[in-house]
Amino acid sequence: MSDYAVLAARSIRLSRRNLDAVIVSLALPVLLMLVFVYFFGGAIESGTGTYVTYVAPGVLILCAGYGASMTATTVTGDMTTGIVDRFRSMDTKGTALLAGHVAASTVRNAAATAAVLAVAFAVGFRPRADVPQWLAAIGILLLYVVALSWLSAVAGLLATSPEAAGGFTFFVLFLPYPSSAFVPIDTMPGWLHGFAEHQPVTPVIESMRALLLDQPAGSAPWRALAWCAGLLALAVPACALLFRRRTR
Repeated sequence: MSDYAVLAARSIRLSRRNLDAVIVSLALPVLLMLVFVYFFGGAIESGTGTYVTYVAPGVLILCAGYGASMTATTVTGDMTTGIVDRFRSMDTKGTALLAGHVAASTVRNAAATAAVLAVAFAVGFRPRADVPQWLAAIGILLLYVVALSWLSAVAGLLATSPEAAGGFTFFVLFLPYPSSAFVPIDTMPGWLHGFAEHQPVTPVIESMRALLLDQPAGSAPWRALAWCAGLLALAVPACALLFRRRTR
């Protein structure tokens, strides 16, 4: 377990030293919150009162996705700079190295989530959740971040350069848009409904929205947990296999 703790601390220090990336990961979600609330909010009818009430959970997920997708770039950076060979000479496990990047992603996302929530409260977001609902919402968000971070690590192991790994960021940033993050799904074209309703982001957003606003959640939390568990079951073994192949 000491390998995991040491490499997690290393990844967190690397994130802290990369000041440009930290600023972007904090500023981008805040700017998106302000853009959606003040630029588009007056023209969008969400059916939940003020638009910030509807959009805040979606921006939180967008923020989490962006922060988690940066794991792909950091993993590729390690794989292409030779540092992995030095770790292998010390009999360090590949899963410990990758878990360190996932831990750093979780810490980055915690800071970005706090910033987004602070801005959301400032512009009128008023959740009605009690303590258990807050804990459940935070738990689902953290599980989503961890699952997406491991999936990002897979992309980082497949990419041959940090620039190529950055392409995964575009995919993750796009995914919340064809979902219920920013507008109700029934306002979208009919041909898009099937994808929007059955992709992993939608149940996560609907779970958080229902929990934070004290609304009926239905089966959304269970579907969100199933998606996250499925992604983890796919990504973690894939990371172990790809790491062994890359370091032969």
